[in-house]
Amino acid sequence: MAAKRVGKLVANNSCLFLCDMQEKFRPTIQYFPQIVSVARRMLQAARLLEMPVVVTEQYPKGLGHTVPELGVKDEQVFPKTCFSMLLPEVESFLKEQREVKSVVLCGIETQACVLQTALDLIERDYDVHVIADACSSRSMVDRMYALQRMQEAGAFLTTSESMMLLLCRDASHPKFRDIQKIIWEPAPDSGLLSGIPQN
Repeated sequence: MAAKRVGKLVANNSCLFLCDMQEKFRPTIQYFPQIVSVARRMLQAARLLEMPVVVTEQYPKGLGHTVPELGVKDEQVFPKTCFSMLLPEVESFLKEQREVKSVVLCGIETQACVLQTALDLIERDYDVHVIADACSSRSMVDRMYALQRMQEAGAFLTTSESMMLLLCRDASHPKFRDIQKIIWEPAPDSGLLSGIPQN
């Protein structure tokens, strides 16, 4: 009997995907500033842990480029028109990173590009970890059911802080103190529990 996949991962076999956090989406995406802020934290952690990073932009000619506050600098940015981030160029990039087995996924919109990226990656046997507090949509209903759909397909839903601690695995990790500085201030609320009565 095959061992059940439980979603453990380490930085040296993981890649961060940042999906379509562009200027024209700013007015329409729920919790856009919070999502970008959390994704920025993930990008800072990925740099510290020397993880490869994939950034995409959906039809940048019409929708603008990645918002400056995300902090993308030297990372390669892949323009696209299809919804999935898994372009032929991105697949080639992943193959160059021979050790990559897990993808950490952030961005918008959850029910479109994030969902289709997750399904394509799962189909190609990658473990997919969706950072729930770094994914959003115009509609919170679409977002909720897209997260559920990804989980049903085999993706692991988690939060940015949980992911950073999982990547470090141990307080003795040489980068742990730097990661700790990122998570010291709690991540902003991204509305994941909107509509659910709070006690």
